[in-house]
Amino acid sequence: MSRRSGILEFAVLGLLRESPMHGYELRKRLNTSLGVFRAFSYGTLYPCLKTLVANGWLIEEPGTSPEDALAATLAGRRAKIVYRLTAEGKEHFEELLSQTGPDAYEDEHFAARFAFFGQTSRDVRVRVLEGRRSRLEERLEKMRTSFARTRERLDDYTLELQRHGMESVEREVRWLNELIESERAGRDLRGSGSGGPAQQDTTHGSTGDLPRSGDNPGADTPDDTAT
Repeated sequence: MSRRSGILEFAVLGLLRESPMHGYELRKRLNTSLGVFRAFSYGTLYPCLKTLVANGWLIEEPGTSPEDALAATLAGRRAKIVYRLTAEGKEHFEELLSQTGPDAYEDEHFAARFAFFGQTSRDVRVRVLEGRRSRLEERLEKMRTSFARTRERLDDYTLELQRHGMESVEREVRWLNELIESERAGRDLRGSGSGGPAQQDTTHGSTGDLPRSGDNPGADTPDDTAT
């Protein structure tokens, strides 16, 4: 299993822990709540769902809402499939939540992990944040060294692009410092008066949405019936 498919499976399990969903609903949530997945296609999502079902972490059920029944009757086909997390799936997801290795804080992986911090214990949150900060500090040092070595040979626009990159990393490091300080102090980040980032601070609660660039309105809407 690739690292990219692994983080997709993690996100799917996390979303289904909140409530059962159709495949289309899952795709929409992946797009809107987890911007890192906005480029994922149904051709990627559905094999992932089938794998999770085969592993016993999800089960497929026919949709039971009146809307599902009406749509199926009018179209002359079976109702949409709803994916539900099993007890084994919940246990597996909680095991994934407890992991704090590099996969938890690399670039796109960190965004998905952070989206589920509301379901993650405080000590794990701190270790993931510290790992992310350490990785970015290493990256920033390399960027500064490269900038100092090459600045005399680069044109103004390339230099400005490098400065922008360094400033972006510096901003994220400052943001991580604020988060780590709040976690260690046991402060609730939502609505805090410190001016820090707003994020719900609960061990087993709903997750907040990460900043996103929007839905992908051009994507086709596939049939959610079983294949």
